[in-house]
Amino acid sequence: MDANDLKRKADSMNPQKEEGPVAAAIEEYTARIPSDMYLWAALGSMAISATLKVMKKDEEALFVGQWAPSFLLLGVYNKLVKQLGKDKYKS
Repeated sequence: MDANDLKRKADSMNPQKEEGPVAAAIEEYTARIPSDMYLWAALGSMAISATLKVMKKDEEALFVGQWAPSFLLLGVYNKLVKQLGKDKYKS
């Protein structure tokens, strides 16, 4: 099987470009959450992490501090869902 065969197979898998039921459900619920909630969650995790670091709880500080990028990524996903929507390809 060569690259062209793989491309044709991939292109024929979902020609309507519809979301699966799990992605559609996630988009339905995440679109309801205000985008700034994710920003506040990221800032909160950074503040808690800094507090834990000052308290010499290094492992806990690292654990909580690693949440910030995840919250920010979820915020970006939330914004994309709101702008593009799950029904972009439906006519």
